[in-house]
Amino acid sequence: MRFFDREQEFKKLREIEELSDEVAQFTIITGRRRIGKTEMVKKFYENKTMLYFFVARKAEADLCEIFVDEIRTKLNIPMLDSKGMSFAAVFKFIMELSQNQHINLFIDEFQDFYRVNQSIYSDMQNIWDSYKNKAHINLIVAGSVNTLMNKIFKDKKQPLFGRQTGTMHIRPFKPSVLKEIMSEYCPDYKKSDLLALYTLTGGVAKYVELFIDRKKFTEKKMMDMFFERDSYFLPEGKNMLVDEFGKDYGIYFSILTLIAQGKNTRSELENALNIKELSGYLKNLSEEYGLISKMQPIYEKSSNKNVHYAINDQFLKFWFRFIYKYAHIIEAGGNDKLKAIAERDFTTVSGKSLESYFNEVLKESGAYTRLGYWHDRKGENEIDIVTEDELDNKIEFIEVKRQVKNFDENVLKTKSELFFKAVGSFKGYEIIYRGLSIEDM
Repeated sequence: MRFFDREQEFKKLREIEELSDEVAQFTIITGRRRIGKTEMVKKFYENKTMLYFFVARKAEADLCEIFVDEIRTKLNIPMLDSKGMSFAAVFKFIMELSQNQHINLFIDEFQDFYRVNQSIYSDMQNIWDSYKNKAHINLIVAGSVNTLMNKIFKDKKQPLFGRQTGTMHIRPFKPSVLKEIMSEYCPDYKKSDLLALYTLTGGVAKYVELFIDRKKFTEKKMMDMFFERDSYFLPEGKNMLVDEFGKDYGIYFSILTLIAQGKNTRSELENALNIKELSGYLKNLSEEYGLISKMQPIYEKSSNKNVHYAINDQFLKFWFRFIYKYAHIIEAGGNDKLKAIAERDFTTVSGKSLESYFNEVLKESGAYTRLGYWHDRKGENEIDIVTEDELDNKIEFIEVKRQVKNFDENVLKTKSELFFKAVGSFKGYEIIYRGLSIEDM
């Protein structure tokens, strides 16, 4: 699959590089695994000189030999004795060199220096502070383990706290990009195929690429590939999150599995797990790991009422709903059995994904000042999407159905009347009612 999107990110990288010619820049790039951080940076610099340091889990001296070879090759410097060299010495050499020439340096999997030598961060702080005022360096560091990247740069006790000059967070492909990809590689695709791609990948670049490169353009072929023996996707959730959660991964996995199944209030989760207090775990999942969101009906005034939790990542929603929950089926060699379960429930699961898809489409439009969902206190009446435009005085109620024939505007209007009673009137506002279906994708 060819490279798609990232125009906004390229614009920012271009601005940072131009600034670094005058003032040293230290940029952090974050984003979940497989989102395409490395590919993006390499693509941007493919026709420019960039030093690329990948922090593999090796001895420091072995890493430094690789880094020195990169310096020799890219900068054509036939010097440096790399034997037994420390990273501090390599970094100091680059910073000194950047006083006389502009240098782009990209350090990938930056958090893994913790496994190599934790003192590297202190060494970098001292060297950066000593040379940054005269350096012409564009230093970019990327990491996929959210907890460690947060610790390195957001913990006031850590040496590199506050040293960054900028941050970029890489997000999944937007719906418009997924449509572009499907249009290019399978022009006659069905809307159900696009929904399947969104449901199974969430727009994560690596996952989309896997389907596209193997020409799995239909819902059926995607499901076949997802559940096949030795599938890339089956161990992916665990591979992605075990490093994040550490020894507590079991309880976090159980919480995420329950949320994926629809148990999304704290009381439901505590009852299901027979644990009296989960607030700490839920806070970590939301704030530390960024994996769930604390959802409340739009215009809810209290921060503690009507709270529901939702998994942010579409791929992980599907993975916890089927792969982790039914791991015993895979262990028994029943991949086809598990696929049959997923196919049986796919209409329901993808129906919820369709709501997320349209939320992303509406956000991408930039046409609203407020966007959310609403339900009454009993949870009996729910409106899938409510949008407000405070500039043009418009409020819109949207019901999402897989099939357009299932949309009933009168039912939506009845729910909106309950909404106005609970929230208040919107005098002078234009009120719009709309149904969205798979045909509107």
